[in-house]
Amino acid sequence: QGQLVESGGGLAQPGESLRLSCSTSGFNIDFYNVAWYRQRPGKQRELVVTDLTIGETHYADFVKGRFIVSRDSVSRMIYLQMNSLMPEDTGVYFCNADAIMYGKKTEYWGRGTQVTVST
Repeated sequence: QGQLVESGGGLAQPGESLRLSCSTSGFNIDFYNVAWYRQRPGKQRELVVTDLTIGETHYADFVKGRFIVSRDSVSRMIYLQMNSLMPEDTGVYFCNADAIMYGKKTEYWGRGTQVTVST
């Protein structure tokens, strides 16, 4: 059974940076699409970025040019570098991985890490 554990959240001032980490276990991230989602206060969960196994990466418009996703197969980690943070980036950030194998979708979620951007 795969597991995802996020870390790296915290308090940042507008304009600062944070790097979120997602530790994975129980599956090979090379074969999974990975994504970061967020849930802002009072809002539904929304997709921030998805990094596909076919080599494509898609960012939500509200983070384009500011956030960068990466993965390290050796350390089995997924990262989200968040730059030029804004108060509206405040929320809980979730790591996600999914794949379709043998006709069946397998999906894993982390429990999230809180990011607060405030003066």
